Amino acid sequence: MYNIYYTKKALKDKDKLKSVGLSIKALKLIELIKENPYQNPPPYEKLVGDMKGAYSRRLNIQHRLVYSVDESEKAIKIIRMWTHYEQ
Repeated sequence: MYNIYYTKKALKDKDKLKSVGLSIKALKLIELIKENPYQNPPPYEKLVGDMKGAYSRRLNIQHRLVYSVDESEKAIKIIRMWTHYEQ
């Protein structure tokens, strides 16, 4: 099992998710990746560019759960839980 950590942006995103009804879906995804961050399904994408090394899973058509994995620490850092296009 992996430990979960949140960035400041991800913590702010939690409130936004509640307002659009996605908080339960996000929590279920976090519980899933806590066990195995590479489990497929649900599908995930490896990100490229300035987000290289992170992974993305869809919450809906617009919003994503973006996270990185540190295998040596058995830790997952939740980077965003809103759209990752508005950096």
